[in-house]
Amino acid sequence: MDTDVVQLRTGTSLVTDITDLILQFCRDRGDGLCHVFVPHATAGVALIETGSGSESDLEEAIDRLLPRDDIYRHRHGSRGHGRDHVLPAFISPSLTVPVLGGRPTLGTWQSVVLVDTNADNPDRKVRLSFLPG
Repeated sequence: MDTDVVQLRTGTSLVTDITDLILQFCRDRGDGLCHVFVPHATAGVALIETGSGSESDLEEAIDRLLPRDDIYRHRHGSRGHGRDHVLPAFISPSLTVPVLGGRPTLGTWQSVVLVDTNADNPDRKVRLSFLPG
């Protein structure tokens, strides 16, 4: 298995497209599986269509489902930070994508995104692992 950690800064955006990182990582690796893992307690990864408004739709859905109110028992950090720790139960911190000929077999409209509601820490890591097969 080959693995690498990529550092990135999410800034103020809840949704960050990381598809290019995955394409770059898989290039020239042949057939296998690419595992994407976010080693953070307040972030996840998802497959969505980007560029069509889905990012905003996802952000609004998260706000409805997990409001940034002061209703959580987990209270350190900024107001409503408890929701950040609940997020990975809904948006998994990992996913696996089949790779053929060094190219992830994503659907035409699929992109891999990092979903991070934690504005207290915009510095993130993504672990990419490739299992040849």
